[in-house]
Amino acid sequence: MPKDPPPLFSQVAEELVASLRRIPNEIPGRMRKRATKELGPMIEEILLKHQIGRDSPEQRVRDHWIEIVGSANAQYSHPVRLEKNSLIVLTSHAVVRNELFHHRATIVEKIQKLPGCGDIRMINLRDG
Repeated sequence: MPKDPPPLFSQVAEELVASLRRIPNEIPGRMRKRATKELGPMIEEILLKHQIGRDSPEQRVRDHWIEIVGSANAQYSHPVRLEKNSLIVLTSHAVVRNELFHHRATIVEKIQKLPGCGDIRMINLRDG
């Protein structure tokens, strides 16, 4: 016969029992007791949320950035992150930023051909 977990008492009841037994209540007053979760599903959820150990669209674009914009432009620009359907690209040189701005339609077409990157609709160029 499996043992049932002990019943949970309210915070006030816990304080009264501690006072009656004359032992200090070690639970902080603002602390909330929550049910214990299993560690495995929680870690999997965090790994999925932050794309740890998985190939993300940002990483695919970074891996193919030289092929997309050329080696000369790739030295002075870096794709950073996706915000909605826009790829944020940092550029460290005004000439490269201008060059990428003029060729942004072809760059977006090349990015959309990469697997998993079909949702990217535009690039946003920023100083960096």
